[in-house]
Amino acid sequence: MKRLFPLYALCSIFLLSGCPDTGGGRYQGSDPRDASKIPSHFQPVGYNDLPGWRNDDHRYALQAFRNTCNAKVDYSGAVVMDQKLLDEKCRMLPPQSAGKESVRAWFESNFQPYKVRDQGGNSNGLFTGYYSPIIKACRKKTDECNEPLMAPPSDGRNFKGIPRKEIVSKQIGKPLYWANIVDVQNIQIQGSGKIRLENGEVVKLNFAGVNDMPFGSIGEYLRTRNIKPGGGYSAEAVWEHLRKHPYLAQEAINSNQRYVYFKTATAHDVIGAMNAPLSKIRSVAMDNTIYSLGMPVYVDTKLSDGKKFQRLMVAQDTGGAIRGWIRVDLFFGEGEEAFRHAQGQHAQGEKYILMPKQYEFVRPN
Repeated sequence: MKRLFPLYALCSIFLLSGCPDTGGGRYQGSDPRDASKIPSHFQPVGYNDLPGWRNDDHRYALQAFRNTCNAKVDYSGAVVMDQKLLDEKCRMLPPQSAGKESVRAWFESNFQPYKVRDQGGNSNGLFTGYYSPIIKACRKKTDECNEPLMAPPSDGRNFKGIPRKEIVSKQIGKPLYWANIVDVQNIQIQGSGKIRLENGEVVKLNFAGVNDMPFGSIGEYLRTRNIKPGGGYSAEAVWEHLRKHPYLAQEAINSNQRYVYFKTATAHDVIGAMNAPLSKIRSVAMDNTIYSLGMPVYVDTKLSDGKKFQRLMVAQDTGGAIRGWIRVDLFFGEGEEAFRHAQGQHAQGEKYILMPKQYEFVRPN
């Protein structure tokens, strides 16, 4: 999905847990000269130290992990899984029919959990949420469908460093479909989604490019101009207010210089940065400058309704604002229900990564 910004960016300035501290190299299990040096960010713990571990149904996480095994893992970052060990675990996956207890026992037998701390030694980080929207769209421009959803230009025109307003006004790209400007901005923030055309046809759009310009929070733009939507600065309230005020929508959305291009997709799964299907409330986005995507991750946080959320997930996506050792974005799925959960997700929590047993950390060269 190659996510670019979390949904909460509409409501406030980015509140990141910290910048990546990669130390200029990798930790990987292939250099015998300095083995078993666990990075200071990681504390080995037992499964009894993972809050709520035995209450989870790990079969759902196992299915998400199967998607990792079927994907091409990019072994890069500061914390890199051992490819041979990961391949070994993938060959040993329990069958689809395996029961809850046996799947939990498989994870416990094959992975060592580590509690993660940031560069300041803190174990709490920010947990936000994202989703895949489904928006109304048209094949041609109309009064309602007033903004193009574009593919990158095929005529060689440059779009890097060109602000959003200019890209749209000069149509630097190939229009695929048209939608309301508010919906276009929403699907660009999420990085991918689906459109529903006038005849009911549903088309999947995946991320295809970005103009590399800075992202500006729409909610913050309204706040600095003392414009307060009726429901406050939640994503839902901001979008609704902009729909009612189209001239303001144009002004506010064009203040965000970032522009995202799309491509149509044949598969209707939501695809993450690993080019693997994302699993509803089992996939997360993490900082891929620190972690190789694909590893199991146990999270301990709260949902927007205050309920505990303690669950085994798999890191299968990333995002431009997802930076830091403990920074996590939870994938809530598709459509309106997922939106309701994602828009209010903004909580502190703790993270544990699960690395294949027999893994040896080494210092970067």
